[in-house]
Amino acid sequence: MLVFNQQIIMKRKYINYHIKLRLLTLAALGSMVWAGCKKDLNLYSEDTITDATFWKTGNDFKLAANRLYMDLNGFGTEDTESDIAFNTPNVVSNGNLQPAETSSQWSTSYNNIRSANNIIEKGAGTTDAEIKKYVAEAKFFRAWYYWRLLRIYGGVPLITKVLKLDDPELFAPRSTRQQTADLILQDLEEAQADLPVQSDVSAPDVGRVSKGAALSLASRVALFEGTWEKYRGEGNANQYLDRAISTSRQVITSGVYSLYTGSGAQSYRYLFLEAGDDAKETIFDRRYARNIFGHDAPYMYDQDGYNPTRKMVDMYLDINGLPITSAGSVFHGYGTFTSEFQDRDPRMSMTMIIPGTLTNRVFFPVTKVENWPDRPQRNFNTGYILYKYMSEDAAANNSGRLGSASLFDFDRHLIRYAEVLLNYAEAVYERNSTVTDDDLNQSINQLRTRVGMPALTNAFVTANGLNMRTEIRRERTVELCLEGFRYDDLRRWKTAETELPQDVKGIKITGTSWAGRAPYSDASYLTRVDANGFLIAERDRKFDPAKDYLQPLPTREVAFYAANGKVLAQNPGW
Repeated sequence: MLVFNQQIIMKRKYINYHIKLRLLTLAALGSMVWAGCKKDLNLYSEDTITDATFWKTGNDFKLAANRLYMDLNGFGTEDTESDIAFNTPNVVSNGNLQPAETSSQWSTSYNNIRSANNIIEKGAGTTDAEIKKYVAEAKFFRAWYYWRLLRIYGGVPLITKVLKLDDPELFAPRSTRQQTADLILQDLEEAQADLPVQSDVSAPDVGRVSKGAALSLASRVALFEGTWEKYRGEGNANQYLDRAISTSRQVITSGVYSLYTGSGAQSYRYLFLEAGDDAKETIFDRRYARNIFGHDAPYMYDQDGYNPTRKMVDMYLDINGLPITSAGSVFHGYGTFTSEFQDRDPRMSMTMIIPGTLTNRVFFPVTKVENWPDRPQRNFNTGYILYKYMSEDAAANNSGRLGSASLFDFDRHLIRYAEVLLNYAEAVYERNSTVTDDDLNQSINQLRTRVGMPALTNAFVTANGLNMRTEIRRERTVELCLEGFRYDDLRRWKTAETELPQDVKGIKITGTSWAGRAPYSDASYLTRVDANGFLIAERDRKFDPAKDYLQPLPTREVAFYAANGKVLAQNPGW
């Protein structure tokens, strides 16, 4: 409890500090605008901060860099854009996305890119180590926000300076996806040279960007681009895969990071709750503090649903490391409420809850409640209930009922060491069409050891008629389940056209215990099953490979270019 309280105190200090700095930043930016209206530009205001008086010290640059943290991804339901999670029909995953006039992804990213460019320009040529550190943070964030654009749009206009109203680069054409990826990787390479090693970051600054974060993001981007190009027959794939291998290896051999094991056999589950905050596995987080800058993600997931699908559930291996469809598997079938959870990869029951499990749901006094798809879970469309991110704090689990959205303070892991290990294993295999047992032991088998699963080896794959690429991808999907990676993975592997049009399915109803339990005993559910008796949550999905691998640019941006005699090329098919 003492350690937990210390974590809360540290995070409160960190977030209070940055809220104050954000307010000062807004005041500074506002005064900069008004200062520009003065007739005599040589007269400096004596009672407000101006652009001419601001950019002098490392603390000034730190103040400006704080702004870049505010739009980091919070808890969401990104995997509903894929095939492994469901709540309600999602227009991205079911093929019904339509071009929109505006996009917060586009506008937020470019707003932050502009802020980053400003810091980079103001710090150009400095020899001050403290200022260089915050310029490096700005380069990391410029890369981060260009990455958010690259992943869904492909190549975009690359703006690397602060633009004026009459600047011709306001109408910069789209760069190629390779040029966009290269700028991201260049920024990250330059950034990591001036960023601190995470273990050297002082307590008040824990959570700020580190050298490891820059290297880890580079491994993500390089793997994404390398496999995207490989599966489309483009020529630069190996260049990016080599970069993914080298950057992930640097993180692995640095000795700075390790997997969280502080909660024993349940470490994978507790990594995503308070116990995992600031663990050595966390490389870059969206940070929260209770009643200061909190969230209500568990209540949101409980009410709206972030439910695993049949496809996700069936990916979990049996306890011997075999797919449940293998002849030698010890899979116990779907007959009862709990049978399919027995003798499976432990991450399965740490990601989705075994029906009937007791958790703290009622408070004053704290009372444990059985968890079923109909109680207290409201969204029971697949029959599976999310356990990942479910707190054990009864009051916080009812935060929405209490009218407070600030009772949760565990962080969202945006980059964690487990991903780097997975990036390394996949990049090695995709680059060489083979992976050694030593490479597997350095990467995937560390993840398996944490949860007590047998090692993945070349001999095991051969002896059981498995496919190494399939098993590497399976491990990635299982370990990163409901963390927002699947949509990107399907597209870079060029398998979205096969996976996404499939019906979304849930529990098996016909011939099982579920057929006699509400709401699945109702005729509306008993008849909404496939030929094998599995619940169909959504059907008639589609995916057009000619256009759906990329999303449409905001039409207002395209029209703005056209109105000024310029061209911002829309993505194919849109």
